[in-house]
Amino acid sequence: MAVVATTETVRTSRGGRPRDPSRDGVIREAILHLLGEVGYGALTMDAVAAEAGVGKATIYRRWRTKQDLVVDTIAVMNKALAAPVDTGSLEGDVRAVVHRLVDVVNGPVGTAIRSLLPAMSHQPALTEAFHNGPLQAWRDSYGQMYTQAAERGELKADVDTSLLSEASSALLVQRWLLTGDPVTHDYADQVLDTVVLPGLRSLLG
Repeated sequence: MAVVATTETVRTSRGGRPRDPSRDGVIREAILHLLGEVGYGALTMDAVAAEAGVGKATIYRRWRTKQDLVVDTIAVMNKALAAPVDTGSLEGDVRAVVHRLVDVVNGPVGTAIRSLLPAMSHQPALTEAFHNGPLQAWRDSYGQMYTQAAERGELKADVDTSLLSEASSALLVQRWLLTGDPVTHDYADQVLDTVVLPGLRSLLG
């Protein structure tokens, strides 16, 4: 299973023993696995507890409902995977980030996200958590990457890079969600070399 990182501080439950933060990651890994297997609609708190190897009380001390659990997992699921990189050059950084995206969409996180898409159409809290969690993590990663490039003198600080950020992932996401064609590292390199990097070079200072 994928490691789901969290920066949560230790909170105590309402009475009883202090909450064990080491259980949070295990439970979130369980939710990712189950979402990929059965989807959001068929998911139950009992199944999460069994998959994580914890008692139901451990789950309910943290999250009151299935939606709370899934929303919280979405909010933290991509933070480690979308962490900024620094290869020493903007082209190297973009290539590293795009290849990391390939790994994400082909792994447990990608499977879980796909399983949630139908539920998002009628679960606003899931949609909001997705935008504020995984999508925001990737936006922050791209932002840090361009800031590093400006500090190295590769890129002017006032250059609009928003379109380039979207272009670097759009074709991969189209394959992942719409065409069903494989999203591979070789395909990512084709996208980088023919579409993304030529556009990037036109922006370099």
